[in-house]
Amino acid sequence: MEFFEVIKNRKSVREYSNKEVKKELIEKIADAGRLAATARNEQPWEFVVASDKEILKKICGMCPNGPFIKDASHLISVFSKDTKYYIEDSSAATENMLLAIEALGLGGCWIAGDKKDYAEAVRKIFNAPEGYKLVSMIAVGYPKKEERPRPKKSLKDVLRWEKYA
Repeated sequence: MEFFEVIKNRKSVREYSNKEVKKELIEKIADAGRLAATARNEQPWEFVVASDKEILKKICGMCPNGPFIKDASHLISVFSKDTKYYIEDSSAATENMLLAIEALGLGGCWIAGDKKDYAEAVRKIFNAPEGYKLVSMIAVGYPKKEERPRPKKSLKDVLRWEKYA
């Protein structure tokens, strides 16, 4: 898929089929995250991939905005060292992975991590080191049905030249 088509077609998928996503595709997705822009080239992120249904159900039960996690093929958790720009860096990695998911014909959904009351419990489930923060989680799977991207504001509504009018 052409780059700008990937961006235009990216959407949040919350219903997944039973089809398992192959390890090689998950590795491609994580590799896209690894290549994200990062302040001072710190690359503070580490990704934990889970496919064990018991773990997915446990995390699903903790996340009020993620009831679909249990049905995903995989969950990619984005952890970060507590650096000055950990949110920006890890959000860039998350977005790269979401675009890779779209380009590969899969479905994914970003689930918030940082500042959520379940973040520490998820960190402990995955045995992430002290000082690492859960920034986001991404549910990944084959979409159960065809989804369409949600409408976005037009460019003229968000672009300003030189200053606000």
